[in-house]
Amino acid sequence: MRTAFVTGSSGFIGYFVSLAFLRLGWRVVGIDSLSNYYDPNLKLERQSQLCAYGEFSIVNEKLETPQALMSLFKEHRPEMVIHLAAQAGVRHSIDVPRAYVDANIIGTFELLEAARAFPPAHMLLASSSSIFGANSQMPYKEADKVDTQMSFYAATKKATESMAHSYAHLYNLPTTMFRFFTVYGPWGRPDMAYFKFTKAILNREPINVYNHGKMKRDFTYIDDLVHAIIALVDAIPDPANPVANDSISPVAPFRVVNIGNASPVTLMDFIAAIETACGQEAIKTFLPIQPGDVPATWADTTLLQTLIGKQHSTPVSEGLQHFVDWYRAFYNV
Repeated sequence: MRTAFVTGSSGFIGYFVSLAFLRLGWRVVGIDSLSNYYDPNLKLERQSQLCAYGEFSIVNEKLETPQALMSLFKEHRPEMVIHLAAQAGVRHSIDVPRAYVDANIIGTFELLEAARAFPPAHMLLASSSSIFGANSQMPYKEADKVDTQMSFYAATKKATESMAHSYAHLYNLPTTMFRFFTVYGPWGRPDMAYFKFTKAILNREPINVYNHGKMKRDFTYIDDLVHAIIALVDAIPDPANPVANDSISPVAPFRVVNIGNASPVTLMDFIAAIETACGQEAIKTFLPIQPGDVPATWADTTLLQTLIGKQHSTPVSEGLQHFVDWYRAFYNV
């Protein structure tokens, strides 16, 4: 039985990725700190569902805890590593930057050290579309220069990409970095805009619409994201065998891949889709753009499709209806 090691397994994306591996017959070892960045009860509920599978095991610990990951790698010798644990949130990184150093940089370092000691066949590490920062040329391509991050969160994600590349080169660790573009769906994070909008609309409370609604995002439905991640598991980067439009490193088994919907949606259209799913109109408060935020994102997914074939692409209206249905059921609204 193949073993996958999933960091952040009780988080939004980690939960669905772990579930997908379990359903495919893998053994999954998870680690999650159950931080209080948002309601830990939501994480515990996700975790309890995973624990119903006999081939799932979990350690609740911080990645940055010295030797924690080393011990787990020594015990389980995972074939596949999917690194999703991170301190998320652009605006929170303005107020509490040290949390991002600890979780994102030191935590990733501990993971890389464990992988160096007990090498997996492939490591898949989460980055973020936010690292494109002030880039204005769209759609964003993997080969674009990314030196103008606009938030400390984005800066730590850029750092993890550089760290992972150096380990891939020095220790021949096959590594794929994927850059997520605004992932949403059932069981999502309460700090995300669509979650806040849904809660406010159903409670007939106002929502804050930043940059006066002049925003665009490449929204990615959770099922589409998980399909892409699972499909990339066996797409192990090999510098000797690049594919068309590849981002592969010339000196390491290392590749960066965008995972998005390749079709940006305006914030106002996104809100309208939530209003339709909720069956009522939002009370809108229009505000300036927030510090660290970017007005638009748009993924070029040419490389992703070259690697995995036809990409799943759920329409935003359908994805948001699934989320609102889940929200009503989960919170008994």
